Amino acid sequence: YRPLVRRSKPVLKQVRTWPSGAISALQDCFEHTDWQMFREAATYSTTTDLEEYTSSVTSYIGKCIDDVTVSKTITTRPNQKPWMTAEVRALLKARDSAFKEGDKAALRKARAKLSRGIREAKRAHGQSIHSHFRDSGDTRRMWQGIQAITNYRTAPPACDSDASLPAADVRKTLRRVNPRKAAGPDNIPARVLREYADQLTDVFTDIFNISLSSATVPTCLKATTIIPVPKKSSVSCLNDYRPIALTPIIMKCFERLVLRHIKTLLPPSLDPLQFAYHPNRSTDDAISTTLHLALTHLGQILFTMDSTYVFRRFYSIN
Repeated sequence: YRPLVRRSKPVLKQVRTWPSGAISALQDCFEHTDWQMFREAATYSTTTDLEEYTSSVTSYIGKCIDDVTVSKTITTRPNQKPWMTAEVRALLKARDSAFKEGDKAALRKARAKLSRGIREAKRAHGQSIHSHFRDSGDTRRMWQGIQAITNYRTAPPACDSDASLPAADVRKTLRRVNPRKAAGPDNIPARVLREYADQLTDVFTDIFNISLSSATVPTCLKATTIIPVPKKSSVSCLNDYRPIALTPIIMKCFERLVLRHIKTLLPPSLDPLQFAYHPNRSTDDAISTTLHLALTHLGQILFTMDSTYVFRRFYSIN
């Protein structure tokens, strides 16, 4: 047996930190940006170069994020506790310093503070997990649960003849982005798209509609970063890795909008007994429908057999 800390080496990671005032500074930057300037720079005569337009917008957003955030390198270990915080690390450093200096009184106080800090960190971590599952303020998750319990079905919106996407749908999609999603090759975090949806809606709506009208997708949105993730703790060959593809979150939003637009055309043409590619349907529904159909026919057969037996028994007695 080898401990996990010895089987896997520490990993250095680049993380982005948001100092105080970074959110307001980035919001002010986006609000005072003339997004029409990027389209005019990529327009030649009457044709807009979608590749240049999208690349310039995403590069500008990435530069604004780099200007207000700070990147630093951290070390992650395989046995790192989930409740470990910056305060606990500071208390650990204070205890180690007191131990090296040989001051017994300071070491005793540092150990006591470290014990209290660890208890508070564990309590805070437990409360965060508890509130995530029980006392969550995520109204979207609560509404999804109510829909599942009441079997609520929303009518699909009417589909227009053109393929243009309204700004309201783009804004709604950006606000629903999961902030914990990893960024793609464009290095635009999901947190930026969600918190600054109002400032970025117009420019991305324009890009999406140009892409639909020209039937082309910008190359920068089709790029993918492949991250090899180990399937097990001890890796011996390349087959022990699982490739994870990270695509730009902007492209995921675009695909979600197009998918919603296409789904409005599909339900009238699909068979009512088809359970694949239907919202709020699964294999459980298919199994239940099959069992119901089989038991219904079986009940009719048994009722017919019983009726025949009673008829024959009545005439044999007479």
